Amino acid sequence: MSPTLQPVRIAVVGAGAIAQVVHLPILSKMRGVNLAGLHDADSAKAETIAGRFNIPIVYKALEDLWKDESIDAIVVCTPSHLHEQQTSEALEAGKYVLCEKPLALTGEGAARVLESPGADSRLMVGMNQRFRPDASALKTFVAGGELGDIFYLRAGWLNRRGGRGDRSWRQRKNVAGGGALMDLGIQLLDLTLWLLDYPQPESLVAHMHRQGGGEVEDSAVLLLQLAGDRIINLEVTWSLLGERDRQYLRLAGTAGSASLAPFRVHKDLDSGLVDVTPTLAPGTENQFTASYRQELQHFVDTIRMGRDLDKPDEHITLMRLIQAAYQSVDENSAIPLHN
Repeated sequence: MSPTLQPVRIAVVGAGAIAQVVHLPILSKMRGVNLAGLHDADSAKAETIAGRFNIPIVYKALEDLWKDESIDAIVVCTPSHLHEQQTSEALEAGKYVLCEKPLALTGEGAARVLESPGADSRLMVGMNQRFRPDASALKTFVAGGELGDIFYLRAGWLNRRGGRGDRSWRQRKNVAGGGALMDLGIQLLDLTLWLLDYPQPESLVAHMHRQGGGEVEDSAVLLLQLAGDRIINLEVTWSLLGERDRQYLRLAGTAGSASLAPFRVHKDLDSGLVDVTPTLAPGTENQFTASYRQELQHFVDTIRMGRDLDKPDEHITLMRLIQAAYQSVDENSAIPLHN
């Protein structure tokens, strides 16, 4: 595909919370984008949301959307169990696709999507944490070896109780695939592995808590052993009794350490331990919104410049690790992961 100055015509599939709060507001104001269509299983809701964002077409059936040759790209924002099929169908229809996480509920499902035509050049999975300005800066330090060999990462996402209603689809295992680990843990696990360029996993052990006999876990802890004696320690919950949500990442290396929220980088130099935290450009929006904006901008710019998106092979590994975490809980044991 050659570069084009024409706007990218995008349709969004799914008009739920993530679409209404993030994707539609950002895309509707983004230069180089024509927010051209919307589909949701609830047609009445889709009509209402389309009116709010001046979207000209509401597709009653996905088949009509796939056949519409005027649409360049699809953003999939539906419940998780629909991602695999809808992403594969959109790719087969020749569209570029940005699929919200997870790509599929299992590693096998992710592998099937990646076998779809065009998955090697037209598919992106929505891992917005990678696009946080502080995470991007930290990646530069790690990739350049400035912190030495990274041997330990600890990350957590602790959301206050009440963030998920009992009627939310995320509370239903057959629709969401899991609870807090599938919702919050996937994003943090991907962030930590991405910082390390996805090394070979060796073993994993996990523990989970289900509150009030619910279908899915409200809290989870996992310990992942990676090749090279590296360790990732991850904790997530929907049930924090506290005044605010918390998210953090701590990284330890042989020549320095770093953290996110707040962003800090320290290096062991000849003069001693030195704070080398770079000053990030001040933003007018929070990290959450900024990360989604950068993610969507990357997706749109890649299409407009006629470039290929990087094939997201790592999502097979990611979903296999999530499966292993649930297996670890079921079997009450560590799960070996090496080949």
